[in-house]
Amino acid sequence: MITFKDTQLALIHIPLHLYRNFLQSILQLVLPNATRNGFENGSGAVQPPKGWPCEHPFVNISITPVECSIVCSRTLACELFVPVLNLLDEQSRNTVNITTEDFVVMQVDGEGLDAGQRVLELTSPLALAGIPIFFITTYFSDYILVPLRHRTQVVQALEERGFQFEKDTSSYVNSFQHSRKHSATSLEVQPPSTPPPTTISELQTRTFATLKRRNIVPTVDASIRLVQCAGRRDSSMNQSRNRNSMTTAADDALHLGLVKCLITQPYPKFLSLTLTDTESAALLFDHTLLPHFAQDTLLGSRDEFLSPITLDLRDLPVESTGIVCGVAGRLVGGTTRQLDDAVEMSYLSTARAGTVMVAEEELERALGALKGAGAENGNGDGALAT
Repeated sequence: MITFKDTQLALIHIPLHLYRNFLQSILQLVLPNATRNGFENGSGAVQPPKGWPCEHPFVNISITPVECSIVCSRTLACELFVPVLNLLDEQSRNTVNITTEDFVVMQVDGEGLDAGQRVLELTSPLALAGIPIFFITTYFSDYILVPLRHRTQVVQALEERGFQFEKDTSSYVNSFQHSRKHSATSLEVQPPSTPPPTTISELQTRTFATLKRRNIVPTVDASIRLVQCAGRRDSSMNQSRNRNSMTTAADDALHLGLVKCLITQPYPKFLSLTLTDTESAALLFDHTLLPHFAQDTLLGSRDEFLSPITLDLRDLPVESTGIVCGVAGRLVGGTTRQLDDAVEMSYLSTARAGTVMVAEEELERALGALKGAGAENGNGDGALAT
């Protein structure tokens, strides 16, 4: 099932050295009714929000070794981030980017486990149609952001691949059996400068040729070990609630943990948080942040770690789009030069970076596949397209 959420979203790129400047704005996305005082050092009272899940349809906050990336409504971007941006000096302002084109977001539900194949199944029809996307995974669902102007093309591309139109314009059902995908990729809104590829193999070739030409190589920070989890929700009618609040004690404990993570000095080593108006908070973060959460606050394993492989895309031109299909195709065997066995992978891409996540024991094989693909596709040309 794929459902369009009622959103007009902006994508914000913030360099890490400016993270603290925007911290108050970020905290207001997480705690929209919180007081504005006391966050810098963790002191001060926090007024809990009047409800959980998030009061906004969709919010994503990602801090990676490359950048801080925010996805929120255009209204919130103007209210919370533009005023801070305007206070910066000119040089700093020029390093921050807020997309001028609005995005819409589709929620993708699924229960399968083959994450890499899920990347290909969801993104390849859009890639081959030349549609730029921003793909985000959560513990529960996947989210595909597309420029508002491409919405009709998205519907057509998905229908042609087996996603069938239901009763209204917001819901689709795939007639093929699909597995769950844990991934995300962000793409710019400009159309590709060259015609889109006609096959996944061609897409992969273009992707790695462009990465090689731009000297973009996969890098690993061995100190980062990622945990994927979600906030626990208690459906019991007898759950304890704080006075004058719609939240439970568990909700408040989760909020407190999130605030502690976000105020980490100088910024969290790695954190991706997705908030929606239908599901509990979904998190992907470095294991060193685990102590900020009470034992019964989170769903998911605390001792199964993912290794992130980072692609720093800051030097790619603005018109470049995508890489997720090419990367996923290489790792899960979606092209003729496939591995003997697929690497189980997920993918998180932000405005200026891409992160491939694999189990720790698969790291060496995944790195070999990605670097090998770059060598094989030495001098190819063409824009990246997803």
